[in-house]
Amino acid sequence: MSNYRIKLNGKAYEIEVEEISESEAKASAASAPKAPAAAPSAAPAATSAGAPKASAPVTGGAGSVNAPMPGTILRVNKNVGDSVNAGEAVVVLEAMKMENDINSPKAGVVKALFVNKGDTVASGQVLFEVE
Repeated sequence: MSNYRIKLNGKAYEIEVEEISESEAKASAASAPKAPAAAPSAAPAATSAGAPKASAPVTGGAGSVNAPMPGTILRVNKNVGDSVNAGEAVVVLEAMKMENDINSPKAGVVKALFVNKGDTVASGQVLFEVE
């Protein structure tokens, strides 16, 4: 066991860390409880720039991008039909008082947006699709 003191946002915390072997880590990961799969919701209607966006489905197609964590949408930087480069921020998600850019995984065109500014999203919820 090793003891450490870390400082986070100006507040000091003492932590204890135990080193485990690779086989113990694999065994722990294999026995960890899995999150239950959410029931898929109805597919949203196609959207276009300026039109209201439908509620986001739980799962999406090959070009879909999901929320990595629950949070609130601060900004939507692109509209349906806009070109986007790989790694370009399409949506900004606020989670745990931090702004997180949600980037396009590939270059293409924004096919659909499933969120609006101010929406609260769940982890794994589809935010947008790029084709």
